[in-house]
Amino acid sequence: MWQPATERLQHFQTMLKSKLNVLTLKKEPLPAVIFHEPEAIELCTTAPLMKTRAHSGCKVTYLGKVSTTGMQFLSGCTEKPVIELWKKHTLTREDIFPANALLEIRPFQVWLHHLDHKGEATVHMDTFQVARIAYCTADHNVSPNIFAWVYREINDDLSYQMDCHAVECESKLEAKKLAHAMMEAFRKTFHSMKSDGRIHRNSSSEEVSQELESDDG
Repeated sequence: MWQPATERLQHFQTMLKSKLNVLTLKKEPLPAVIFHEPEAIELCTTAPLMKTRAHSGCKVTYLGKVSTTGMQFLSGCTEKPVIELWKKHTLTREDIFPANALLEIRPFQVWLHHLDHKGEATVHMDTFQVARIAYCTADHNVSPNIFAWVYREINDDLSYQMDCHAVECESKLEAKKLAHAMMEAFRKTFHSMKSDGRIHRNSSSEEVSQELESDDG
């Protein structure tokens, strides 16, 4: 049925107005839902916490290093080097625990952050490759709080020497935790090197771990 242009225009305006009213009614409650989503609250509370921690690790007193001989490192091989380092340390030992470093064990590297007199990490850091660590232990007669490891240091002329490094922890438990963390880092490094073909396929982690042993009881 034919309708004049004015009637068709009025009909179209009436339909458009009704549609806009429906859309307005549907949109009104949405802002209340959007601004109360729990994800927005969670992000606001956790984001600042991630920026406050610069370094993770265990506060220790680095006793130093001393060269050691031999290629087979078995239980008790670090006793003599640790005693030597311990004697040098006790000459200047204080009554309180003088933490001067932060030991951070990672899957492929061990970081030794040196601390200043305020206990804050400095730019000076020693890096140890886990693949060069031949032995580690947290079981010493001189002190149960000492954690030590034997490291293959490569010189400028491509020769190498075996050095025993030692740190004093706040407790025996902390020393054992470092030994367990070192073993876990070694396993990850070993499996990565094996998958890359740098270790023979017929080698097992038990065979290689004899060279990097953790005598933590």
